[in-house]
Parts: sequence; C-alpha cells; structure tokens
Amino acid sequence: MEKRKDGFLIEKGAHEKDFIFGTRAVMESIHAGKDIDKILVQKELNNELIKELLQVCKSANLPVVRVPEAKLNRITRKNHQGVVAQMSSISYASLDHVVDSCFAVGKSPLILILDHITDVRNFGAIARTAECAGVDAILIPEKGSAQINSDAVKTSAGALNYIPVARVKNLFYACRDLQKMGLSLIAITEKTEKNMYEADFSVPVAMVMGSEEDGISQEIMGIVDHKVKIPMAGNIDSLNVSVSAGVAIYEAIRQRKA
Repeated sequence: MEKRKDGFLIEKGAHEKDFIFGTRAVMESIHAGKDIDKILVQKELNNELIKELLQVCKSANLPVVRVPEAKLNRITRKNHQGVVAQMSSISYASLDHVVDSCFAVGKSPLILILDHITDVRNFGAIARTAECAGVDAILIPEKGSAQINSDAVKTSAGALNYIPVARVKNLFYACRDLQKMGLSLIAITEKTEKNMYEADFSVPVAMVMGSEEDGISQEIMGIVDHKVKIPMAGNIDSLNVSVSAGVAIYEAIRQRKA
C-alpha cells in the first residue's frame, strides 16, 4: 500500500487518475469506447443497474471482477457506488489485424504469447525487449495477466506505447486461431529435451512463455507444435522469465537475419 497526501491508503502502483468511479460513469465510458482494463464491482451488489452494467461489460468483452467494498475504498474516497473501472494505459490491438498486416507486406509474423505472467516488472521488461527486437505483437489473456498501468509503461521504458498488445478472453482458443492462420506455436519450456537452437524460428511463429510459478498451462502445452528449452550449463537451472524471453526472441531474430 501507498499513503496518499490525505493519509488514505491506496494500492501500490495505482493512482486515482487511472480509474473511473460510479455505475453510470463507467457505462458511459464503455459506450464511448474508452480503453478499460477491467471493471471492479462490489460483491454484494446485484440491483437492476448493476445487472445492466454487467450486460454492457459482457457485450464489450470487458473482464469483471467481484471484490469486497474495502478494496474499492482503498482506491478512492469518492462515491464509487460499488463500481470502479480501471483504465488501460494503452490501446489494445486486434490480433487478426496484426497477423494480416504482416502477411500483407510479405513478413513472417513473430508473436509473443505471455501465459499468465502477472509481475508488472517482468511484463515491462519483456515488452521492452520485444519492442527493441521488432516483435510484431504481444498476446495476453484478459484475466491473470499483469496490469498494463502507468507502472508497466514506465518499466517498459515506454515500449508499451509502441508495440501492439492484443488481449483475448481465452488464450487457448487464440493459440488455435494463430495455428489456423499458419503460425507455428513454439513453447519455451524446460520440460523437454529439444534445444532451442534446433527449432526453426524463421517461419511464422507464435512463441509461448509461461509464468515462473506455473509455467505454460497444460492445455496450451497440449497443442503446441514444438517444445524447446534454453540450454543451461551452470548450477542454476532456470532464468528469470524476462531474461528467457529475451534469449528466445533474439534467437528468432538471429535466424531471421541469417
């Protein structure tokens, strides 16, 4: 927690300017096409206006999280009416548009899929490397991913202002769609014997990175085209996920430049 000037506690990394408060205000923001990360709704509320809001969120494919009133009170002392929208610091991209644009100019797409990477610093560092290397887009799930707030943009050194980020409701189905579009789905994982340098990254590729805690989800691991690992020669058998992403991204770039 951080203490504001008025002595009130607010969650670390959050600022009131990153939020919209009140049911009607949130619905109007959705209708106006504002870039919203997620909607926080007080657990106990289920009146007609809340039901209307939930329907609007469903139509707009916006994630809704039910939270205790105390959590909303930590964000603001204003009359939030049990509803707070957390604004996104970026505009999300269309995954189909990114891939189609690459093929249209004769480029092999290179997409980076982040499977439930929740640490903002890791996410920002990965985005910075991806943008510097020329990755075409980052794909994340709506739920269970790092919040793309002002702290994430800062950690990325501003890279999130440039690299397209696509957010999908179901990462598994999005991976299937990428395969149907002609991309090879490659998992970067220690759970294989195949060396990363044996894989072909010169073709259209969607590279999957999992969280340090849980790795890549079982359902996605079940559909990948290839599983490859970063070779280790020291006593420590794993790398930070942002470092692993950097190693894998630049191997793909090396192959494409060869």
